[in-house]
Amino acid sequence: MIKRILKENIIQQAFRGQVLIIQGPRQVGKTTLALDIAKALKSKGETLIFNCDDPDHRSILENKGLEALKSTIGNSKVIFIDEGQKLSSIGQTLKLLADYYKKRVQVIVTGSSTMNLLDKTQESLTGRKKVYTLYPVSAEEVSKGAVIQKNRLESLLVYGSYPNVIIAKKKQDKIETLKELKTSYLYRDVFDFQGMKNADVFMNLVKALAYQIGNEVSYRELSNLLKIGYTTVERYVHILEQAFIIFHLPVFTRNKRRELSKLRKIYFYDLGIRNAVINNFNPLDKRDDLGALWENFMVVERMKYREYHHIEANQYFWRTYDGSEVDLVEEREGKLYGYEFKWKPREYARVLAKWKEYKGSFYQVITPDKMKGFVQ
Repeated sequence: MIKRILKENIIQQAFRGQVLIIQGPRQVGKTTLALDIAKALKSKGETLIFNCDDPDHRSILENKGLEALKSTIGNSKVIFIDEGQKLSSIGQTLKLLADYYKKRVQVIVTGSSTMNLLDKTQESLTGRKKVYTLYPVSAEEVSKGAVIQKNRLESLLVYGSYPNVIIAKKKQDKIETLKELKTSYLYRDVFDFQGMKNADVFMNLVKALAYQIGNEVSYRELSNLLKIGYTTVERYVHILEQAFIIFHLPVFTRNKRRELSKLRKIYFYDLGIRNAVINNFNPLDKRDDLGALWENFMVVERMKYREYHHIEANQYFWRTYDGSEVDLVEEREGKLYGYEFKWKPREYARVLAKWKEYKGSFYQVITPDKMKGFVQ
């Protein structure tokens, strides 16, 4: 079993009167983590488990009042609701449980997307929930504190970080797992769940985004390329973000005349999924997108590291009209931290003159030998 950093973070918050929600993509280990946490809390009392993929389990909780819920729960001290977004009354159910049991019972809920779970609980659980995001396995979790070997790092950039992909021994097994994940991701969670009818257009958009990682993305250009409306592009991208397939970085700007402010960069939460979308599992020495892969990997790994270690920051990229660029900008504790990602050490760059104009700002080039302390 891969030890997940979130486990101890979540256990520390147990029995403090809040519903603990674990969200994240499919197949990243949310159920395994929740069950592991419930096992760790066994000294508190019995655990009651509901799998909302099962209609029989949903019927036990669906639209039930407090008395019915109390009867179902009995003397249990830990309530685990898996795939909570499948329960149409999830918000009201969790509110009733949180208000009645407070610190006496711990409720843990998992959800595979934000498309329904957080929307359904946003208002009803105000001040009553703590949300955690479990990502594909992080570089820190893979390395266990040691230096990541070159072959392992190459595997992460080509095949990604899903638990079932990491534990697969053969390359073909990794590829087959990723193809199945891609189908589950895009068809089950997006097409079926959202009732989409034009699957070809949607897949073409996903592929176009996959080819543009590390580059600025214009929704207007995508609209023209795919011959679909601008608002349709926006809606599809929003759905992909809600499903934990992609995320975006806005541009950092303080000088509206000199710095670009309307573009954004799109990254994939997992490079294995990205490479499956474009069907490219070539080794790094046979790829022309190595720089983009490294940048995507570093941006998402830094996101995981910050979240797991409670480092609060706004994140951006930075670029001026004359082409000066910083891959990742973190705005935290009143300071600016700029990071440039280079695969080869000889690609070290000097601090950009225009970046120096931000007084007190920090700048660092991150190569594979500089990961320690940054993402692990």
